[in-house]
Amino acid sequence: MAADYYDSERGASEYLLFHYGAIGLRPPPGWLQEGALEFPARCVSQTLDIARLPDAARALDLGCAVGRSSFELARHCAEVIAIDYSRKFIALANRLRQRRSLSYKSFEEGELTQARRAVVPPDIDRSRVKFETGDAMHLRRDLGEFDVVFMANLIDRLDEPWRCLERLPNLLRPEGQLIVASPYTWLANYTPPRNWLGGFASGGRRVRTFDALRRILSPHFKLARRMDVPFLLREHARKYQLGISEASSWVRRY
Repeated sequence: MAADYYDSERGASEYLLFHYGAIGLRPPPGWLQEGALEFPARCVSQTLDIARLPDAARALDLGCAVGRSSFELARHCAEVIAIDYSRKFIALANRLRQRRSLSYKSFEEGELTQARRAVVPPDIDRSRVKFETGDAMHLRRDLGEFDVVFMANLIDRLDEPWRCLERLPNLLRPEGQLIVASPYTWLANYTPPRNWLGGFASGGRRVRTFDALRRILSPHFKLARRMDVPFLLREHARKYQLGISEASSWVRRY
């Protein structure tokens, strides 16, 4: 189920709407609305410290899905390498890179669908982004170094999240920014419980994911800030998931 969803028509539809569907997406009255839409774009704008970026900055977007965060990073970075495990997501992201927009259908009720269109904002230079399929736990060795590594809603969907985290110090230049956002939704069908970073008790102590992140990252990174970034994922016209990712920004030590 874990892998199948991200390469399914429903998964692609939900993520295109999640990344590009703020216009026309109308949650029920009383819900947190504007503050939870367009999560990938907001996560970049709220966590990236633009003043720290050098000229011709390079960014790596791990778990880029259908690409909205990658395009947003391209507003500030001369080159963005965007990687996702799903071939379907990468194919859709590449179509958006080439054409700026694409048509898709959202699920409304049962088999009923509605035609929609995903559009990359016209002021973004799409040529700065390169999409590729890859495994965040086993990244290719020739990626080089980056000024930004962005990981949104990824670590709790990896089989062995520590494998991804241990590679990060070699990917970031000194003073480079690491951004990790996650709702910490640990599920056994994505990550075996023995590999969870948090969300369990050990020796009578409650283990939290952020504490594990701090322990793993602190030797190489200093914490810049933490914040909550809400998101809204629509399954169909009458079913939404409201989540809150904790986003932490880290700076690579010299």
